[in-house]
Amino acid sequence: MLKKSNIILVTLGIILFAFLPNCKKGAATATLASDAASRVYVAPGEKDEVYAFLSGGFSGQMSVYGIPSARLFKIIPVFSVFPENGYGFDEETKDMLKTTHGYVPWDDSHHVEASMTDGKQDGRWMFLNANNTPRLARIDLKSFETKEILEIPNTAGNHASPFATENTEYLMAATRFSVPVPQSNVSIDSFSKGGFKGTVTMVKVDKNTGRLSIELQVLVPGFDYDLSHCGKKKSHDWCFFSSYNSEQAHKMLEVGASKKDKDFILAFNWVRAKECKDQGKAYNFGGEYVNNYKEENKAAVSTKLSGVKMLNPKDCPGMMYYMPTPKSPHGTDVDSTGEYIVGGGKLASVIPVHSFSKMIEVKDKKEHHSTEIEGIPVLKYESTLAGEVQKPCLGPLHTEFDGQGYAYTSCFVSSEVVKWKLGTWEVVQHLPAYYSVGHLSIVGGSSTEPYGKYLIAMNKITKDRFLPVGMELPQSAQLYDISSGKAELLSDFPTVGEPHYSQMIPAKLIMDKTAKLFPLEENKHPYATKSENDARIVKLGNVTHIYMTAIRSHFKPDIIEARSGETLYFHVTNLEQDYDIPHGFAIGSAPNMTNLLIMPGETRTFKWVAPKPGIYPFYCTDFCSALHQEMQQYIRVSP
Repeated sequence: MLKKSNIILVTLGIILFAFLPNCKKGAATATLASDAASRVYVAPGEKDEVYAFLSGGFSGQMSVYGIPSARLFKIIPVFSVFPENGYGFDEETKDMLKTTHGYVPWDDSHHVEASMTDGKQDGRWMFLNANNTPRLARIDLKSFETKEILEIPNTAGNHASPFATENTEYLMAATRFSVPVPQSNVSIDSFSKGGFKGTVTMVKVDKNTGRLSIELQVLVPGFDYDLSHCGKKKSHDWCFFSSYNSEQAHKMLEVGASKKDKDFILAFNWVRAKECKDQGKAYNFGGEYVNNYKEENKAAVSTKLSGVKMLNPKDCPGMMYYMPTPKSPHGTDVDSTGEYIVGGGKLASVIPVHSFSKMIEVKDKKEHHSTEIEGIPVLKYESTLAGEVQKPCLGPLHTEFDGQGYAYTSCFVSSEVVKWKLGTWEVVQHLPAYYSVGHLSIVGGSSTEPYGKYLIAMNKITKDRFLPVGMELPQSAQLYDISSGKAELLSDFPTVGEPHYSQMIPAKLIMDKTAKLFPLEENKHPYATKSENDARIVKLGNVTHIYMTAIRSHFKPDIIEARSGETLYFHVTNLEQDYDIPHGFAIGSAPNMTNLLIMPGETRTFKWVAPKPGIYPFYCTDFCSALHQEMQQYIRVSP
């Protein structure tokens, strides 16, 4: 006898073969552009049009590509250690990875969000979530470096984040894995009895500095909250969270969480929530968390914090509503006008589109309520529905918009992106993706003014697309040109880690603002050495501080004497004041420490405990000049 899970797979397969011929009827299919090579070619010395920032999935990092060339420019270390430049190892950055659970050197990064002003990308910051140990990070787009990481308490699985309000007033974060709040040792089957909860966290972003702080948490029913977005223009005050497992199953979720015909999109009025908090309706609640902040050219500081303000929906009427939506939704996306709220039901045969105007009209009318869940009214499906895209594809997940009246939805099972028209809900084109596309991204596609032109689909499986490299192939992205009436495939390229989501930004918003060096005169690092004349060795008992300088092509001091067991701190300042001239620093066979890359005008610290007696070389690891090989010296360790 077939198991229930196998029955579901068989049924899905039958649907696939029966359904696909119908879903593509009357719609064009994207093909490889005849001049694709010339349209992705960026001549030597020329620049790409677009920056693409991709989450790294299980790498924990963020990667930066140029579009249309698809060249990888940089991996920005965020939630995982990065031996290439010493992030997470050296004295300046190791505290960036501190949590209430201790030092956590890895995470699972899913969603990227760009800072916005008036709903438009402003090129200041990029934000990234950590799913495994709940955290949010802020990346400065002047330096392309992680400047801050904030842990989120009273949650587990920080997947539904970090989604920004229209002016980046707040980042929203919601629970994926509901747990007892506060944590306690209870039976797992109490989940199905309402014993587990989720939270929605409002993270405030300082409009000038970008500093992050927790404004408020809202206790919500223990569902699984997923890819979400905040409103725009008319829906500015609202954010919308997809949720699945409204069954609150705790065994075999592929069966248990797939029983109901509909799950929910949670509509959250964050302005109303803030109002209730200011009226004293939120209560003091526990929860420990840390905030890690790295000021420019200084060591990161990790601050442990305790307690949040918690709000219960029943104490703040008008703050939250559930909109039923089919079926196990993954993405909730809001079009550039703020009117249409699109659900991506993984197991749905339609793409449901909710109307913000209809929701506002009916939300407080009892005849449009079907029930209430823990103080949150459930609106009737038909009461908020703008329309349905019929038989679009199999496995719709995530939608973005081109600003020209069209939406693009990724479809995991049928391996494609479908283009459809807002208002008529008609599918106009199918864009094959190879294979199993998860998220997609349009340049500015989640903003109020999409720039359009390019779309990338991020695929989970590549199989026959690249040369084989063993049992696992890289995930891939595929690039489409959507600037004309018919989208065309231009290229595909392998990606770092497993990207889930991306933000693409026109290069002109960022490229002229990027930092080229740290001015030496502004270096406020307490161990900075701004001239070779000040290079020195300071011994304090069994601890030694080496105030070292690096410049093409030597270090000062250049001969170091130490005793076995002595702790040495090499504070290396790169004296260069020339763009793109970093220096490296490494000590032969040093355990627990990697290479450092030190940018022009920067100071970074290499901690080393002198091992057994002998001679140990240290050298520059970044090829910096014709005499780079000569940029090496020795440490003598005596008994």
